[in-house]
Amino acid sequence: MHTGNHRENRVSRILVTGAAGFIGFHLSLRLLQKGHQVTGCDNLNDYYAVSLKEARLDILNRVPGFTFIRVALEDRSGVEKLFQSGPFDYVLNLAAQAGVRYSLQNPHAYIDSNMSGFLNVLEGCRRTGVKHLVYASSSSVYGANTTVPFSEHHPVDHPVSLYAATKKSNELMAHTYAHLFGIPTTGLRFFTVYGPWGRPDMAYFSFTKAILEGRPIDVFNHGRMRRDFTYIDDIIEGVVRVMDHIPCADPSWSADRPDPATSSAPYRVYNIGNHQPVELGRFIEVLEECLGRKAEKNMLPMQPGEVLVTYADVADLAEAVGFRPDTSIENGIARFVDWYRDYYGPF
Repeated sequence: MHTGNHRENRVSRILVTGAAGFIGFHLSLRLLQKGHQVTGCDNLNDYYAVSLKEARLDILNRVPGFTFIRVALEDRSGVEKLFQSGPFDYVLNLAAQAGVRYSLQNPHAYIDSNMSGFLNVLEGCRRTGVKHLVYASSSSVYGANTTVPFSEHHPVDHPVSLYAATKKSNELMAHTYAHLFGIPTTGLRFFTVYGPWGRPDMAYFSFTKAILEGRPIDVFNHGRMRRDFTYIDDIIEGVVRVMDHIPCADPSWSADRPDPATSSAPYRVYNIGNHQPVELGRFIEVLEECLGRKAEKNMLPMQPGEVLVTYADVADLAEAVGFRPDTSIENGIARFVDWYRDYYGPF
Protein backbone atom coordinates (compact mmCIF):
# COMPACT_ATOMS: atom_id res chain seq x y z
CA MET A 1 0.00 0.00 0.00
CA HIS A 2 1.40 3.37 -1.00
CA THR A 3 0.19 6.38 0.92
CA GLY A 4 1.82 9.59 1.98
CA ASN A 5 1.96 10.26 5.69
CA HIS A 6 2.14 14.00 6.26
CA ARG A 7 2.29 14.75 9.96
CA GLU A 8 2.36 18.37 10.89
CA ASN A 9 2.82 19.80 14.35
CA ARG A 10 1.47 23.24 13.50
CA VAL A 11 -2.06 24.27 14.27
CA SER A 12 -4.43 23.28 11.46
CA ARG A 13 -7.74 24.81 10.51
CA ILE A 14 -10.27 22.02 10.31
CA LEU A 15 -13.90 21.93 9.18
CA VAL A 16 -16.03 19.27 10.87
CA THR A 17 -19.50 18.88 9.35
CA GLY A 18 -22.12 17.37 11.63
CA ALA A 19 -20.27 18.77 14.65
CA ALA A 20 -23.38 18.60 16.84
CA GLY A 21 -23.78 14.92 16.01
CA PHE A 22 -22.45 11.99 18.00
CA ILE A 23 -19.19 11.30 16.17
CA GLY A 24 -18.72 14.91 15.02
CA PHE A 25 -18.95 16.18 18.61
CA HIS A 26 -16.35 13.74 19.95
CA LEU A 27 -14.07 14.37 16.98
CA SER A 28 -14.28 18.17 17.33
CA LEU A 29 -13.50 17.89 21.04
CA ARG A 30 -10.43 15.72 20.39
CA LEU A 31 -9.12 18.07 17.68
CA LEU A 32 -9.59 21.10 19.95
CA GLN A 33 -7.74 19.28 22.74
CA LYS A 34 -4.87 18.77 20.28
CA GLY A 35 -4.76 22.54 19.77
CA HIS A 36 -6.34 22.82 16.34
CA GLN A 37 -8.78 25.50 15.18
CA VAL A 38 -12.12 23.83 14.51
CA THR A 39 -15.09 25.21 12.61
CA GLY A 40 -18.10 23.03 13.21
CA CYS A 41 -21.25 23.12 11.13
CA ASP A 42 -24.58 21.40 11.62
CA ASN A 43 -28.19 21.98 10.60
CA LEU A 44 -29.50 20.85 14.03
CA ASN A 45 -32.34 18.92 12.40
CA ASP A 46 -34.97 17.20 14.52
CA TYR A 47 -34.33 13.60 13.40
CA TYR A 48 -33.67 13.10 17.12
CA ALA A 49 -33.84 15.44 20.13
CA VAL A 50 -32.32 18.80 19.22
CA SER A 51 -31.69 19.37 22.95
CA LEU A 52 -29.02 16.65 22.90
CA LYS A 53 -27.30 18.30 19.93
CA GLU A 54 -27.46 21.67 21.67
CA ALA A 55 -25.97 20.16 24.84
CA ARG A 56 -23.04 18.80 22.82
CA LEU A 57 -22.58 22.20 21.20
CA ASP A 58 -22.64 23.94 24.60
CA ILE A 59 -19.58 21.89 25.55
CA LEU A 60 -17.76 22.66 22.28
CA ASN A 61 -18.58 26.37 22.48
CA ARG A 62 -16.76 26.57 25.82
CA VAL A 63 -13.50 25.33 24.28
CA PRO A 64 -11.13 27.97 22.83
CA GLY A 65 -10.61 27.59 19.09
CA PHE A 66 -14.15 26.41 18.24
CA THR A 67 -16.48 28.28 15.88
CA PHE A 68 -19.99 27.09 15.08
CA ILE A 69 -21.88 27.85 11.87
CA ARG A 70 -25.43 26.61 11.45
CA VAL A 71 -25.96 25.44 7.88
CA ALA A 72 -27.51 22.51 6.03
CA LEU A 73 -25.13 20.89 3.53
CA GLU A 74 -27.81 20.92 0.82
CA ASP A 75 -27.87 24.76 1.07
CA ARG A 76 -25.45 25.45 -1.76
CA SER A 77 -24.88 29.16 -1.11
CA GLY A 78 -24.64 28.49 2.64
CA VAL A 79 -21.91 25.89 2.09
CA GLU A 80 -20.07 28.26 -0.28
CA LYS A 81 -20.05 30.89 2.50
CA LEU A 82 -18.93 28.24 4.97
CA PHE A 83 -15.87 27.43 2.83
CA GLN A 84 -15.16 31.14 2.33
CA SER A 85 -14.87 31.42 6.14
CA GLY A 86 -11.76 29.19 5.89
CA PRO A 87 -9.53 28.35 4.20
CA PHE A 88 -9.47 24.91 5.81
CA ASP A 89 -6.51 22.55 5.79
CA TYR A 90 -8.71 19.52 6.38
CA VAL A 91 -12.39 18.76 5.97
CA LEU A 92 -13.94 15.97 8.01
CA ASN A 93 -17.42 15.32 6.64
CA LEU A 94 -19.62 13.57 9.20
CA ALA A 95 -22.90 15.33 8.46
CA ALA A 96 -25.47 12.99 6.96
CA GLN A 97 -29.03 11.86 7.29
CA ALA A 98 -28.43 8.73 9.32
CA GLY A 99 -30.42 5.58 9.98
CA VAL A 100 -31.44 2.61 7.83
CA ARG A 101 -35.10 2.30 8.89
CA TYR A 102 -35.86 6.02 8.50
CA SER A 103 -34.74 5.83 4.87
CA LEU A 104 -37.81 3.65 4.21
CA GLN A 105 -40.07 6.47 5.44
CA ASN A 106 -38.31 9.63 4.26
CA PRO A 107 -36.09 8.82 1.26
CA HIS A 108 -35.80 12.42 0.04
CA ALA A 109 -33.99 13.47 3.22
CA TYR A 110 -31.16 11.09 2.28
CA ILE A 111 -30.78 12.44 -1.24
CA ASP A 112 -30.81 16.07 -0.02
CA SER A 113 -28.28 15.65 2.76
CA ASN A 114 -26.12 12.73 1.69
CA MET A 115 -25.96 13.34 -2.06
CA SER A 116 -26.59 17.05 -2.80
CA GLY A 117 -24.93 17.99 0.49
CA PHE A 118 -21.85 15.89 -0.20
CA LEU A 119 -21.54 17.39 -3.68
CA ASN A 120 -21.48 20.86 -2.11
CA VAL A 121 -18.70 19.73 0.23
CA LEU A 122 -16.69 18.30 -2.68
CA GLU A 123 -17.10 21.56 -4.58
CA GLY A 124 -15.97 23.52 -1.53
CA CYS A 125 -12.87 21.35 -1.25
CA ARG A 126 -12.13 21.75 -4.96
CA ARG A 127 -12.44 25.53 -4.92
CA THR A 128 -10.36 26.12 -1.79
CA GLY A 129 -7.51 23.63 -2.15
CA VAL A 130 -8.22 21.45 0.90
CA LYS A 131 -5.30 19.10 1.71
CA HIS A 132 -7.44 16.10 2.64
CA LEU A 133 -11.16 15.31 2.72
CA VAL A 134 -12.07 12.54 5.15
CA TYR A 135 -15.73 11.53 4.97
CA ALA A 136 -18.06 9.13 6.70
CA SER A 137 -19.13 6.11 4.72
CA SER A 138 -20.81 3.15 6.40
CA SER A 139 -20.63 -0.59 6.90
CA SER A 140 -24.09 -0.65 5.30
CA VAL A 141 -22.45 -0.38 1.84
CA TYR A 142 -21.69 -4.12 2.12
CA GLY A 143 -25.43 -4.72 1.70
CA ALA A 144 -26.16 -8.21 0.42
CA ASN A 145 -22.51 -9.34 0.73
CA THR A 146 -22.17 -12.43 2.90
CA THR A 147 -18.40 -12.99 2.86
CA VAL A 148 -17.16 -11.93 6.30
CA PRO A 149 -15.18 -10.23 7.57
CA PHE A 150 -16.13 -7.45 5.14
CA SER A 151 -13.11 -6.23 3.20
CA GLU A 152 -12.59 -2.95 1.34
CA HIS A 153 -11.24 -5.07 -1.50
CA HIS A 154 -14.65 -6.72 -2.07
CA PRO A 155 -17.04 -5.11 -4.57
CA VAL A 156 -20.04 -3.40 -2.93
CA ASP A 157 -22.65 -3.21 -5.67
CA HIS A 158 -25.73 -4.54 -3.89
CA PRO A 159 -26.95 -2.10 -1.21
CA VAL A 160 -30.15 -3.11 0.59
CA SER A 161 -31.23 0.33 1.85
CA LEU A 162 -31.32 3.80 0.33
CA TYR A 163 -29.07 4.97 3.17
CA ALA A 164 -26.46 2.44 2.04
CA ALA A 165 -26.89 3.49 -1.58
CA THR A 166 -26.18 7.13 -0.68
CA LYS A 167 -23.03 6.15 1.21
CA LYS A 168 -21.78 4.04 -1.69
CA SER A 169 -22.55 7.02 -3.94
CA ASN A 170 -20.41 9.25 -1.72
CA GLU A 171 -17.46 6.95 -2.31
CA LEU A 172 -18.03 7.12 -6.08
CA MET A 173 -18.35 10.92 -6.00
CA ALA A 174 -15.18 11.23 -3.89
CA HIS A 175 -13.30 9.05 -6.35
CA THR A 176 -14.44 11.22 -9.24
CA TYR A 177 -13.15 14.38 -7.54
CA ALA A 178 -9.90 12.67 -6.56
CA HIS A 179 -9.45 11.60 -10.17
CA LEU A 180 -10.47 14.84 -11.89
CA PHE A 181 -9.08 17.42 -9.47
CA GLY A 182 -6.46 15.56 -7.44
CA ILE A 183 -8.29 16.10 -4.14
CA PRO A 184 -7.02 13.50 -1.65
CA THR A 185 -10.09 11.74 -0.22
CA THR A 186 -10.45 9.01 2.37
CA GLY A 187 -13.76 7.30 3.09
CA LEU A 188 -14.27 5.60 6.44
CA ARG A 189 -16.80 2.80 6.59
CA PHE A 190 -18.00 3.10 10.17
CA PHE A 191 -19.24 -0.02 11.88
CA THR A 192 -21.78 0.25 14.72
CA VAL A 193 -20.43 3.09 16.90
CA TYR A 194 -21.64 3.49 20.48
CA GLY A 195 -20.78 5.37 23.64
CA PRO A 196 -21.55 8.49 25.73
CA TRP A 197 -23.43 11.29 23.95
CA GLY A 198 -24.63 8.70 21.43
CA ARG A 199 -27.59 8.82 19.05
CA PRO A 200 -30.98 8.13 20.67
CA ASP A 201 -32.18 6.29 17.55
CA MET A 202 -29.49 3.64 18.02
CA ALA A 203 -30.74 0.37 19.54
CA TYR A 204 -28.51 0.40 22.66
CA PHE A 205 -29.75 3.91 23.53
CA SER A 206 -33.46 3.14 23.10
CA PHE A 207 -32.96 -0.18 24.94
CA THR A 208 -31.49 1.69 27.93
CA LYS A 209 -34.42 4.10 28.05
CA ALA A 210 -37.02 1.34 27.73
CA ILE A 211 -35.40 -0.93 30.35
CA LEU A 212 -35.26 1.92 32.87
CA GLU A 213 -38.88 2.85 32.17
CA GLY A 214 -39.99 -0.77 32.51
CA ARG A 215 -41.09 -1.02 28.87
CA PRO A 216 -40.40 -4.03 26.62
CA ILE A 217 -37.69 -3.75 23.99
CA ASP A 218 -38.05 -4.87 20.36
CA VAL A 219 -35.31 -7.37 19.58
CA PHE A 220 -35.13 -8.08 15.85
CA ASN A 221 -34.10 -11.48 14.49
CA HIS A 222 -34.44 -12.79 18.08
CA GLY A 223 -31.16 -11.08 19.05
CA ARG A 224 -29.13 -13.22 16.67
CA MET A 225 -27.84 -10.34 14.58
CA ARG A 226 -24.14 -9.71 15.08
CA ARG A 227 -22.68 -6.23 15.05
CA ASP A 228 -19.13 -4.92 15.15
CA PHE A 229 -19.88 -2.60 18.08
CA THR A 230 -17.04 -0.07 18.21
CA TYR A 231 -16.54 2.32 21.13
CA ILE A 232 -16.49 6.01 20.27
CA ASP A 233 -12.98 6.73 21.65
CA ASP A 234 -11.48 3.98 19.47
CA ILE A 235 -13.26 5.41 16.41
CA ILE A 236 -12.05 8.96 17.10
CA GLU A 237 -8.45 7.82 17.52
CA GLY A 238 -8.70 6.15 14.12
CA VAL A 239 -10.24 9.19 12.43
CA VAL A 240 -7.61 11.59 13.78
CA ARG A 241 -4.82 9.30 12.59
CA VAL A 242 -6.42 8.99 9.14
CA MET A 243 -6.65 12.79 8.83
CA ASP A 244 -2.84 12.98 9.02
CA HIS A 245 -2.44 10.10 6.57
CA ILE A 246 -3.03 11.70 3.19
CA PRO A 247 -3.59 9.21 0.37
CA CYS A 248 -1.53 9.19 -2.79
CA ALA A 249 -2.16 7.40 -6.05
CA ASP A 250 -1.45 3.69 -5.71
CA PRO A 251 1.23 2.92 -8.34
CA SER A 252 0.35 -0.79 -8.23
CA TRP A 253 -3.33 -0.17 -9.08
CA SER A 254 -4.32 -1.83 -12.32
CA ALA A 255 -7.24 -0.92 -14.56
CA ASP A 256 -7.23 -4.54 -15.73
CA ARG A 257 -7.84 -5.79 -12.19
CA PRO A 258 -9.34 -2.77 -10.41
CA ASP A 259 -9.07 -2.90 -6.62
CA PRO A 260 -12.13 -1.13 -5.11
CA ALA A 261 -10.14 0.06 -2.08
CA THR A 262 -7.42 2.04 -3.89
CA SER A 263 -6.96 3.90 -7.16
CA SER A 264 -4.65 5.61 -9.58
CA ALA A 265 -6.13 8.75 -7.97
CA PRO A 266 -5.38 9.94 -4.39
CA TYR A 267 -8.34 7.96 -3.05
CA ARG A 268 -8.78 5.40 -0.29
CA VAL A 269 -11.55 3.67 1.63
CA TYR A 270 -11.05 1.95 4.97
CA ASN A 271 -13.18 -0.09 7.32
CA ILE A 272 -13.17 1.32 10.83
CA GLY A 273 -14.64 -1.15 13.30
CA ASN A 274 -13.84 -3.44 16.20
CA HIS A 275 -13.13 -6.65 14.22
CA GLN A 276 -14.92 -8.51 17.04
CA PRO A 277 -18.62 -8.87 16.23
CA VAL A 278 -20.92 -9.34 19.20
CA GLU A 279 -24.36 -10.92 19.11
CA LEU A 280 -27.09 -8.41 19.91
CA GLY A 281 -28.36 -10.73 22.66
CA ARG A 282 -24.97 -10.57 24.42
CA PHE A 283 -24.88 -6.78 24.09
CA ILE A 284 -28.29 -6.63 25.80
CA GLU A 285 -27.03 -8.92 28.61
CA VAL A 286 -24.12 -6.55 29.33
CA LEU A 287 -26.50 -3.59 29.27
CA GLU A 288 -28.77 -5.37 31.79
CA GLU A 289 -25.76 -6.01 34.05
CA CYS A 290 -24.66 -2.36 33.93
CA LEU A 291 -28.20 -1.08 34.55
CA GLY A 292 -28.91 -3.64 37.26
CA ARG A 293 -32.24 -4.46 35.61
CA LYS A 294 -33.61 -7.15 33.34
CA ALA A 295 -35.13 -6.33 29.97
CA GLU A 296 -38.54 -7.54 28.91
CA LYS A 297 -37.89 -8.65 25.33
CA ASN A 298 -40.31 -8.56 22.41
CA MET A 299 -38.72 -10.96 19.91
CA LEU A 300 -39.33 -10.00 16.28
CA PRO A 301 -38.17 -11.11 12.80
CA MET A 302 -35.58 -9.28 10.69
CA GLN A 303 -36.53 -5.83 9.40
CA PRO A 304 -36.32 -4.85 5.70
CA GLY A 305 -32.97 -3.24 4.90
CA GLU A 306 -31.20 -4.84 7.87
CA VAL A 307 -28.21 -7.13 7.50
CA LEU A 308 -27.53 -10.19 9.62
CA VAL A 309 -23.89 -9.54 10.47
CA THR A 310 -21.47 -6.64 10.18
CA TYR A 311 -17.87 -7.60 10.76
CA ALA A 312 -14.94 -5.44 9.72
CA ASP A 313 -11.61 -6.53 8.33
CA VAL A 314 -9.50 -3.63 9.64
CA ALA A 315 -6.09 -4.93 8.56
CA ASP A 316 -5.59 -2.10 6.05
CA LEU A 317 -6.33 0.60 8.61
CA ALA A 318 -4.12 -1.12 11.17
CA GLU A 319 -1.27 -1.21 8.66
CA ALA A 320 -1.77 2.38 7.50
CA VAL A 321 -2.17 4.19 10.83
CA GLY A 322 -1.78 1.60 13.59
CA PHE A 323 -5.53 1.43 14.31
CA ARG A 324 -6.07 -0.91 17.28
CA PRO A 325 -9.49 -0.68 18.96
CA ASP A 326 -9.15 -1.95 22.53
CA THR A 327 -12.36 -1.05 24.41
CA SER A 328 -14.40 -4.12 25.42
CA ILE A 329 -18.20 -3.89 25.29
CA GLU A 330 -18.18 -4.42 29.07
CA ASN A 331 -16.12 -1.24 29.59
CA GLY A 332 -17.77 0.69 26.78
CA ILE A 333 -21.35 0.02 27.89
CA ALA A 334 -20.46 0.81 31.51
CA ARG A 335 -19.15 4.22 30.40
CA PHE A 336 -22.28 4.83 28.34
CA VAL A 337 -24.55 3.96 31.29
CA ASP A 338 -22.53 6.27 33.57
CA TRP A 339 -23.04 9.10 31.07
CA TYR A 340 -26.74 8.28 30.67
CA ARG A 341 -27.30 8.44 34.44
CA ASP A 342 -25.44 11.74 34.59
CA TYR A 343 -27.25 13.32 31.62
CA TYR A 344 -30.79 12.14 32.27
CA GLY A 345 -30.62 12.20 36.06
CA PRO A 346 -30.76 9.46 38.71
CA PHE A 347 -33.03 6.46 38.29
